Amino acid sequence: MSFRIVIITKRSILSYKDNYLVIRSDENEMIHLSEIHTLIVQSTMVTLTSYLISELMKRRIKVIICDEFANPVCELAPYYWGYNSPKRILKQINWSEEAKKTAWTEIIKEKILRQAEHLKELGLKEYKLLMKYYNEVQFDDETNREGHAAKVYFNALFGKEFSREIYNRINAGLNYGYTVILSAFNREIASRGYLTQIGIHHCNEFNQFNLSSDLMEPFRVIVDRFVYKNQNRILDSDYKISLTDILNTKVKYLNKEYYLVNAITLYVQNVINYIEEGKIIKGMYSVYEV
Repeated sequence: MSFRIVIITKRSILSYKDNYLVIRSDENEMIHLSEIHTLIVQSTMVTLTSYLISELMKRRIKVIICDEFANPVCELAPYYWGYNSPKRILKQINWSEEAKKTAWTEIIKEKILRQAEHLKELGLKEYKLLMKYYNEVQFDDETNREGHAAKVYFNALFGKEFSREIYNRINAGLNYGYTVILSAFNREIASRGYLTQIGIHHCNEFNQFNLSSDLMEPFRVIVDRFVYKNQNRILDSDYKISLTDILNTKVKYLNKEYYLVNAITLYVQNVINYIEEGKIIKGMYSVYEV
């Protein structure tokens, strides 16, 4: 599996040679394309050759382009991620409501459980209320335990005045970190020939990543932990690089250790296998930091 998240932060020329990404800058460097999971172009003073872009797309390597503030603004992806995309998209459109709602129920339960465990680790008594919400989750989360849990969770972490709706350094870090995780899910879903727009729960017509937003929910706590430990940091270039490196976090999934980016690959496939074929793997929604 590819594992490297390559971040270009300064003036460079990126080109292709003999299966390598060639980086020409103050110092020249070569990285074999088989090692690269994602290429993030964080500086606007970077030139990419069309040959390189073509080879990156052939190998399904996600390319994220950032603006002058180093914020992600777009992704490059090939027209044809999977050789049988039409077949898979047709299957996706016809996923059963029962299977989708069952998967969503388990995803939400796992998300709330991870949040409760985070609070407990920090010695915050609110974890008990989250465990109550966890046990109250109904099919398809009809009573919105997720929303109630989120309010208690974030207020416990960052204070009762905190809101996810305001702009501050904490939300800036959370949003950036979530975007990094979302990008990894987008790649995995698209690489299998499915549409990120068609979710199992989210159905916002203006959200291009409904399915990714659904599947990533239990993984948000990994970002929350990191931002909580760094909540006084300003979202500068160094902090953004640190947040991007979350994808290289060591996690345990199905009793084995993986880099987070590779655990996401397995998780996405397992959830889709359940929705399409009813294959259930014990613990397939659970990812733990090592």
